[in-house]
Amino acid sequence: MDYQFHAGGIPLLVSMPHVGLDIPGDIAARMTPQALQKADTDWHLRELHGFLQGMDASVLSARWSRYVIDLNRPREDTNLYPGQDTTGLLPMDTFHREPLYLPGQEPDAQDRQRRVERYWAPYHLQLQQELERLLRVHGAVVLWEAHSIASRVPRFFDGKLPDLNFGTADGASCDAGLVDAVVGLARVQEQWSMALNGRFKGGHITRHYGQPARRVHAIQLEMCQCLYMNEAAPFAYRPDLAAQVQPLLQNMMEAAVAWVRR
Repeated sequence: MDYQFHAGGIPLLVSMPHVGLDIPGDIAARMTPQALQKADTDWHLRELHGFLQGMDASVLSARWSRYVIDLNRPREDTNLYPGQDTTGLLPMDTFHREPLYLPGQEPDAQDRQRRVERYWAPYHLQLQQELERLLRVHGAVVLWEAHSIASRVPRFFDGKLPDLNFGTADGASCDAGLVDAVVGLARVQEQWSMALNGRFKGGHITRHYGQPARRVHAIQLEMCQCLYMNEAAPFAYRPDLAAQVQPLLQNMMEAAVAWVRR
């Protein structure tokens, strides 16, 4: 199976496109030792969101590493942030600009097309089918894009990133009422800093599938990993830290579901 999927009973689909750790052997053989560390993974998000089962939410999470192909990039590989440094559909380097491939082993256009069909398309087909199912059953649905990143990545932003970074494609991917219901909970708490449509405005999945006119509302949350894990290798999960932020995550998702049900 190319992903993990659970169909839930409430109008919420949580997508985790960057949690995958597997790299097919033929691709791994072409990669550098730095690539095989998979440092840029959205580590431990399945564990962090363990409460979703109790909520009866739908959950879709990746099997394959983002180094194989980035599920949160358009298949055309257009830049989501024109003028800014980003990684592409088939990343060539790590967040710290370390090459992913051995010299002369970089993927070509044919390789890219093969990976799109083999690894990218199945995830998006399942995502689309589940959104349509939930829309038929409930009349409206929330797509929650769950992401995390190291709190300091000079390549992409200066200094430390805010702890909680919400993206709605500058308001295009979901209704403003849902944003108020969700982000309002983050604004009133004092433990963690937050931003809305700052450095991260939502990736391809948020922008493509978020269609408020059809009552499909997409919101992305990019969390600093220091909120729930050690950011240095071996990237250990920290249950003590996770327990502090999990109630807020669950409350925000419950608020989103309550809003679409209204």
